[in-house]
Amino acid sequence: MRTQVGIIGAGPAGLLLSQLLHLAGIESVVLESRSRDAIEATIRAGILEHGTVDLMERIGAGERLKREGFRHDGIHLRFDGQTRRIDFPELTGGKSVYLYPQHEVIKDLVALRLRLGGDIRFAVRNVTLHDLETTAPRLKYVNSQGAAEEIHCDYIVGCDGTNGVSKPSIPEGKLKTYEKVYPFGWFGILCKAPPSSDELIYAQHQRGFALASTRSPEIQRMYFQVDPTEKVQNWSDDRIWAEFRARLETRDGWLPAEGPIFSKVIVGMRSLVTEPMQYGRLFLAGDAAHVVPPTGAKGLNLAAADVQVLANGFEAFYRRGNSEPLLRYSDMALKRIWKAQRFSWWMTSLMHRAPGDDDFRYQMQMAELDYVTSSPLGAASLAENYVGLPMQYAS
Repeated sequence: MRTQVGIIGAGPAGLLLSQLLHLAGIESVVLESRSRDAIEATIRAGILEHGTVDLMERIGAGERLKREGFRHDGIHLRFDGQTRRIDFPELTGGKSVYLYPQHEVIKDLVALRLRLGGDIRFAVRNVTLHDLETTAPRLKYVNSQGAAEEIHCDYIVGCDGTNGVSKPSIPEGKLKTYEKVYPFGWFGILCKAPPSSDELIYAQHQRGFALASTRSPEIQRMYFQVDPTEKVQNWSDDRIWAEFRARLETRDGWLPAEGPIFSKVIVGMRSLVTEPMQYGRLFLAGDAAHVVPPTGAKGLNLAAADVQVLANGFEAFYRRGNSEPLLRYSDMALKRIWKAQRFSWWMTSLMHRAPGDDDFRYQMQMAELDYVTSSPLGAASLAENYVGLPMQYAS
């Protein structure tokens, strides 16, 4: 068969791109290695920037988000036993973020695409990319029934994450990778408990970072910093709650809401950027091209920004025969990506205790937190980056 744009991966990047192309009258086919049930059940965090929420509403996928998501007008920074709030609307001209998990975003986008007749092929395997340097690239794969199929495309977009097939299909030596692996990870739990706070708490403590978040009125997601080689089985529920109580402590005796823990996981942390984000007729978007530590809440939002740039390029090409925006896709996207990397790195460095950090380093972190939370200009910089940079600053 033939389509205009072949998309690999039915995560947020691939599904958003498919819907944006549909709205522009451009055909696409999405290939996904997992089943629909599997991608909709993979629980991942989701803080949606102001612009990402606007995008979801604009493409027709924002109704449940606005009804069931949690609007957050700020975050709490906790350090030295005190808590200070960053007020997003006050500092950014009315902008906020929404807490809405990534699997819920995927559910909404899958339902929307299928309702509109979108072509999403789940549970495919052995996907291979061919003729990327020509004007007629191809995708070969085995469908969910075990039959071999082939799609002829004008372009291919790899939205298949860090372990997908798209990036490895680019010849060696054509890409440059920038990477930083952090010397700590996050121990994450899901527990049955009421919210500990109406907004996220980012805590800096001499024992290490901690984060109190929420998933629903009954389910909470919380993290604390650990050595990345730590083992989940070393942490009993009692030990976990003792650690959260210590790291989230305040001078007035505040304590987190506790409850039965039903999920434990340790996540490594790294920053990664691949340049360029295109090779021939193949484009990379989302985690296929870049990874950020979760401290800055940028992962899904960068994917959304990538595909908006890419969709505009495809629209220019198919409607006006102008291929220049597609040729500039990588340069345009990378400007936003590096700014988001800077913010994520800064937040991570500010809030975590790295091996070998001395008391001087800790006092520098305390001084910076005090400045950021007491200076209107410092607070505004954090807020502007957290809710999402305006396009004129990111391009």
